[in-house]
Amino acid sequence: MTTHDGDRVIPLVRRAPLQLRARLNALIRSFFAERGVLEVETPILSAAGNTDPNIESFSASFSGHVDAGPRERWLRTSPEYPLKRLLAAGVGDCYEMGRVFRNGEAGGRHNPEFTMLEWYRVGWDHRQLMEESIALVEAALALVHRRAEVVVESYRQLFLDELGLDPLHASIDELRAPLAEYGIDPEGLRRDDWLDLLITHKLQPVFPRDRVTVIHDYPASQCALAKIRPGDPPMAERFELYLGRYELANGYHELNDGAEQRRRFGRDNAMRRERGLREVPLDEHLLAVLDAMPDCAGVAMGMERLLMCLAGTDAIADVLAFPFADA
Repeated sequence: MTTHDGDRVIPLVRRAPLQLRARLNALIRSFFAERGVLEVETPILSAAGNTDPNIESFSASFSGHVDAGPRERWLRTSPEYPLKRLLAAGVGDCYEMGRVFRNGEAGGRHNPEFTMLEWYRVGWDHRQLMEESIALVEAALALVHRRAEVVVESYRQLFLDELGLDPLHASIDELRAPLAEYGIDPEGLRRDDWLDLLITHKLQPVFPRDRVTVIHDYPASQCALAKIRPGDPPMAERFELYLGRYELANGYHELNDGAEQRRRFGRDNAMRRERGLREVPLDEHLLAVLDAMPDCAGVAMGMERLLMCLAGTDAIADVLAFPFADA
C-alpha cells in the first residue's frame, strides 16, 4: 500500500508486522538458549555458490586487492555451508537467523531477499530434529493464540493414502495422469519433477490450515544433502514441514562424506548444463572438512513463510518492512 506526497510515492509501513517479527525473533532466541544451541553469524558473500539447479544465486564483483581471493562472490542462498564448517571445527549445536538471497524469486509469495533460520543438532537424526521443528512451530503459533493438529507421515505413505500411487514404483505415465488437467509441458521433466509437481499441485494445496504436516523419508534420488539409508528401496533421510499449505522447513540427517558430496555437486552442475544454466563454483572449503563434520541433523526454516501463517496472509509483502519493489 502506498500514499502520495506531491510527486513522491511513499510506502505505508504498518507497525503490527514489525512487532510480530520482533516477537518471533525473541521467541526463537529464547527457544534455542533454553536448549543450549549457540547463535552464530557466518559470511553472506562467498567464493562458492549453490549448485542446486532449481535455485539461482546473485553474484557480486569485489574490486579490492587480488590477494583477497576470487573477485566474483556469491550471495548466500542459505548459511548451510559455513555452518557445517563450524560443526566440523567442533563448535557443537548451533543456529543462525539471517538474510539470504535467491535470484528470480519475486512475486506474491516470494521475495528475492528473505530471512532463514537454520540450525544443527550434533548426534541427532532427522526424526529427532522433526520433533524439535514441530515444537518450535507450536511455540510460534502460541504467539498468536493458535494451535495446530500434527500429522507425521512418510513420503511413500502420503502418496498411497492421498493419490493411490506408490511414488517409488509407479511409472512416469501413472505419475503424470493426475496432473493432466494442468496441461504441463513434459519436455525435459524427469521422474522426480513429476513427483514434485504432484506435491505442489495435488497434495500441498489441500493441507488443512490448522495442521502441521511433516513428510519424512524421501526417495533416494531426492537426497540433496541428506544421508541415504540402505534398504530395499534405499531412502533419503530428510523431512519437510508444512503449516497449512505452506512449506516452512526442509531438514536432513546430514551427509558427512566429502567425496559423495562432491559427486552430488557435480551431478547438480551437469543438470545445470543440460538446462542451459551457468555452472556454479563448488565450496571447496566445505568439501575439505566435510569428513570431519560429526553425525548431525540440520534444518532450514523460512521466517517469512512462518510469519505469513501467523499473520493469516497469503502475501509476503504483508510481513516485510519493504518488499523487493520498494527496496
